Amino acid sequence: MTRNSVGKFARTESVQKKIVPPTPPSAAGAIDADALKEALAKISGEAVPQSSDDKEAYFMTQVGLGEQLCAQGPMFALPAALHFYRALRVYPSPVELIMIYEKTVPEPVFKVGSVSTYDPYGQFLNFVHQIIMDLTNLDVKSRIEGYYEYFPQKRMNVSVKETGESKYKILVAEKDFEAGDVIYKEDPLVVALDSDLQQMGTHCSHCLRLIHKGMAIKPESDRLNAIYCSKECQVASKAESQNLLFTLESPLPPGMDQGLSSLTKSKREEAQKVFTDYLKSTGKTNPLLLARLLARQISLETAKFTPNLPGGIVEPPLTDEGSPGYGISDHIERLRYIDVNALEAERKMITEVLGSALPGLESTLPEDKHALAMGKIAYNAFGVCYSGGRDDKPASAARPEDQERTRTPYGTSRQIGSGLYVVSAYLAHSCEPNVRPSFSSGTAELHLVASRAIKKGDQLTMAFVDVTQHPDETAEQARRRRRFELARGWRFKCECSRCVSDVTDEAEGDLGVGRDESKVEAAVSRVESGQAGIMPDTD
Repeated sequence: MTRNSVGKFARTESVQKKIVPPTPPSAAGAIDADALKEALAKISGEAVPQSSDDKEAYFMTQVGLGEQLCAQGPMFALPAALHFYRALRVYPSPVELIMIYEKTVPEPVFKVGSVSTYDPYGQFLNFVHQIIMDLTNLDVKSRIEGYYEYFPQKRMNVSVKETGESKYKILVAEKDFEAGDVIYKEDPLVVALDSDLQQMGTHCSHCLRLIHKGMAIKPESDRLNAIYCSKECQVASKAESQNLLFTLESPLPPGMDQGLSSLTKSKREEAQKVFTDYLKSTGKTNPLLLARLLARQISLETAKFTPNLPGGIVEPPLTDEGSPGYGISDHIERLRYIDVNALEAERKMITEVLGSALPGLESTLPEDKHALAMGKIAYNAFGVCYSGGRDDKPASAARPEDQERTRTPYGTSRQIGSGLYVVSAYLAHSCEPNVRPSFSSGTAELHLVASRAIKKGDQLTMAFVDVTQHPDETAEQARRRRRFELARGWRFKCECSRCVSDVTDEAEGDLGVGRDESKVEAAVSRVESGQAGIMPDTD
């Protein structure tokens, strides 16, 4: 759907002509919280259409019903608002829709308390709008507040808690562990093999396993030159992202292509060439992680058209049974991020690869969302390092402040690739950690291992960087090195017990940070702080 889809909702002039409310909303009676919660529960249980055409038809129908009920007067404010809210649920950008709705009505209408008592129409429309906002905030609040009841899965032996003053979410143990115990195992949401290894064809592009010579499975056509250790990895990679990003095969389920792949072939080939050439020349992995993250979400959406197709892509099982159907976007939404220099050229390459495969996807990644996503990847990506790591990774030509960094106590220079792990993302840094990530299976599967005895309720911490003292370093040089890496990569000044106990008289103004600059998205922050609301700040 495009912005044109909101036309009937936005044409309030036609609504104004029909609505002549006999009394202001105060006479109609306020809508209490219980009534709203009951209405929300009912709507949340309703099935919504899946295809774009069906969503658009549903949207227009709900808006039409809302308008008709508006015309009946203030007593129908709640049922009218419920239909507008149903339309909101299927619109791709709910916040944008509310803002468009807002802009179609004279400004005073949407400033609560500022509507004249002599303007019953304005009061009534303000009342309907407030109900929609209340429902939206209840929906957002219930999904955000209830999320950690289901995530992480109980089998992982950990839970997410809130710290005291900082209100950061942290990972805590749900049972006692001894040193060496595996607390949990976690598969990555997406991975990216280091560019030099990708070009050498030595590791599986899906699980990052080392492949012995002559044992690789190589697709007939793949722009990234991916290889796989097994048929299972090849099928999974193709379904999740590779088919959409780096092949010319149809990205749509069987029977739905209708000749589209033939029409888009040359454009896809050119867009993929530009993107892969860039990845090879720069050696970057973060743009590839983002592209794969988007592609996996798009593939999940297209798979809904054929839900019974054998071997199709399925939502990763990241929450316990009985959860409200949380998807990848719900998990990513809650992750912390830092402000980064998100390059427009990278955004354009990714959107052209997606848009050339499925026209319309070029608008998937606007500038603000691109910056936000790259900030989340920069803050949360882990380095995959097994068997002691490697010593031959090419040095980055980027400035120190622009270099890609991943969370790894072994040092980014020793990793073979990187990945996003949505549970492990809640691990905080410490230069004296009590856990460490291990990749002992020889794949990207992360094993979280206790470094020392851990009691139930203890916060779990890992080292984001190499915190050992190298043979050629003094203790002060080692401290300075790790603190600079943390400041440049994650934008905080480490105040862990080791850093505090090792404090010296040397000034650290050149670290470039004086506080933790990471943050969470505004909607999540508002609800978690008790300030329900999804509308952006206006100051």
